[in-house]
Amino acid sequence: MTVRLHHLNCGSLCPACQRGINGNGGWTAAALMPCHCLLIETPEALVLVDTGLGTADVARASQRLGRAFTLLGQPKCDPAETALAQVRALGFDPRDVKHLVTTHLDLDHTGGLPDFPHAQVHVWERELAMAQHGGFMDRIRLCKHHIAHGPQWVTHRAEGDAWFRFEAVRIIPGLSAEIALIPLHGHTLGHCGVAVKVDGRWTLHAGDAYFNRATLDGSAMPPLIGLFEKLVQRDALLRLRNQARLRSLVEQHGDEVDVFCAHDLAEFQAHAA
Repeated sequence: MTVRLHHLNCGSLCPACQRGINGNGGWTAAALMPCHCLLIETPEALVLVDTGLGTADVARASQRLGRAFTLLGQPKCDPAETALAQVRALGFDPRDVKHLVTTHLDLDHTGGLPDFPHAQVHVWERELAMAQHGGFMDRIRLCKHHIAHGPQWVTHRAEGDAWFRFEAVRIIPGLSAEIALIPLHGHTLGHCGVAVKVDGRWTLHAGDAYFNRATLDGSAMPPLIGLFEKLVQRDALLRLRNQARLRSLVEQHGDEVDVFCAHDLAEFQAHAA
């Protein structure tokens, strides 16, 4: 059995203003923002990078996610889009998902944690500390329902590893796929990318380090996405610095690294195809 990557949309968000968010279509039409997750299939275990919206979230969205999120984000709430349903649809036993790796702990990235209560949950040490004990603006980003089952947290910090001039820490030893957490702070104070190496080539799930491919390719940024990035950032200088580093990574090592973010529709469609 070889290592394979499966690109999953674990929650369609359909806010108003397609042109302002997706960069095309009408100003009053609904946009589409996927929750782009990555299932890593190895002979030893399944690893899920981010979990999108969970089964309980789509069943009781307003109660679980809050009225503000459901009103603004307009989640589709399709049970078939949950990571649990898609793992089963691919023919896997959900208990084979032994590891959940989070880019960060915002509620649209952690909804599936309760659906895999047996799995270890890997997170950057400061991200968990800020979500649990930080200021109000840090703590409200983590949905209490998503951790009520008591996740098996595994925290990580930088240990001197290097990855294309980024700090990194290799996690989950013993797998056929090499997986690393890459600090990309700014959106949250412990936000990370997740890099996985398959057949000599790296794939980097950049999470919410950026929201639209325009950040990397220099095309026109949809205006509402640019505004949203600023509204939800925790450290503007870190966010912009890491976005510049990602652009350099793509320019200099695009033949070695494939980079995508969590919510860009065109990126997801290209990878899912």
